Amino acid sequence: MTGPPLDTAMGRELSLEDRLSIHELVSLHGHLMDDGAFERLVELFTPDVVYDVSSMGGGELVGIAAVAEAAKAMGDRNPLGHHVTNVVIVTSGGSEASVRSKGIGVLADGSVGSVVYEDLVVRVPDGWRITRRRALPRRTPLQHDG
Repeated sequence: MTGPPLDTAMGRELSLEDRLSIHELVSLHGHLMDDGAFERLVELFTPDVVYDVSSMGGGELVGIAAVAEAAKAMGDRNPLGHHVTNVVIVTSGGSEASVRSKGIGVLADGSVGSVVYEDLVVRVPDGWRITRRRALPRRTPLQHDG
């Protein structure tokens, strides 16, 4: 996936129910991570998810267990809150969709960070799941993500 432009016209192929499910899926990330509910990450990711945090020095995490272990290893350096917002379905093809969203992380010392998430979500028997996520930190204003 690449950054802008956002081509939301193709996103109309999804039903309203699918669109709502995808929005709720992306929003679930913050709740599960902040609660430390790593056993529930199966509700968020496919088993073989690739979570790319290369731009933050973490490389690619492959599989749900790797995502959970990375969060556990961060311990108290994890944000107090992951706030996901501005969810936009960029393109869709029926059983998969590209999604962009913004994340705001509030750290224990009161500092705040911003990130752009680029997700590929797929329809599975139990609903929608993220199969690929790339997190791109926002470090300067008006930067092009990608």
